[in-house]
Amino acid sequence: MSSIPSPLLRGKTAAITGATTGIGRAIALEFIRQGCNVAANHLGLPRDETHRISLLEEAASIRQESADRGDLYLAGELFDLAGDVTIPETTKSLVQAAVDQFGQLDIFVANAGIFQPADFLEIDEQLFEKTVKVNLNGCFYGCQAAARQMVNQRLGGSIIAVSSISALQGGRMQVHYTPTKAGILSMVQSMAISMGAHNIRVNAIMPGTIHTQLSEEEIGDQARRKALEAKIPLGRAGKPQDMAGPAVFLACGQMSGFVNGAGLLADGGMFAYLQ
Repeated sequence: MSSIPSPLLRGKTAAITGATTGIGRAIALEFIRQGCNVAANHLGLPRDETHRISLLEEAASIRQESADRGDLYLAGELFDLAGDVTIPETTKSLVQAAVDQFGQLDIFVANAGIFQPADFLEIDEQLFEKTVKVNLNGCFYGCQAAARQMVNQRLGGSIIAVSSISALQGGRMQVHYTPTKAGILSMVQSMAISMGAHNIRVNAIMPGTIHTQLSEEEIGDQARRKALEAKIPLGRAGKPQDMAGPAVFLACGQMSGFVNGAGLLADGGMFAYLQ
């Protein structure tokens, strides 16, 4: 019999938006390791097909390794579903597909987001509106679809939205971006109040500087990255995997059952340094 500890999310089902790359991917894979079945949303773009395929392969490998070890509780399963989160039907379909496949929905992670650095004077209407639609509207539609399902199930649940340290401070090239992340944090607080009576907890993860595809332009340059890392007490930019643990914590009722309406900073101490 395996000596691996019992997984923290065994038997649970999660739906995650923007799950084939970056933070969403890291959360999806860690959820699977922790025994959670995952419905993974992505845009379905041809250029991202390699990410989708590799995610499915890695998820299958984790589950096979769990079976080979003889784990009492196997790692979870994963399936993917394409769709644009700015269209409400996308996350409605994702939630329904998760329920059809695995029986119910216990966890929802609103992760999908975009960031294109731009000078305030150069931000056009298209960039501003797209950023709001994806980051803020998409989060709202997904959380609402998940909450409706969880209320109908009467089993409670955990909703997690990915906000940012940018919800708490401005950025020179982020005038279009920071209000969306502040809006997510505000929305989480209001949803937590609204959903508490249904035993549905709603919280936010607030990453600092994380090296993902979205931040490549900002920290890919070595000199720029060193300047940013000088402001992080831990001395490095974060990795997507650094967000997986906080997500598991917020998803697991045994660990965070009284955490509701919170914004969990995971920034290596950057915000404290800047204050």
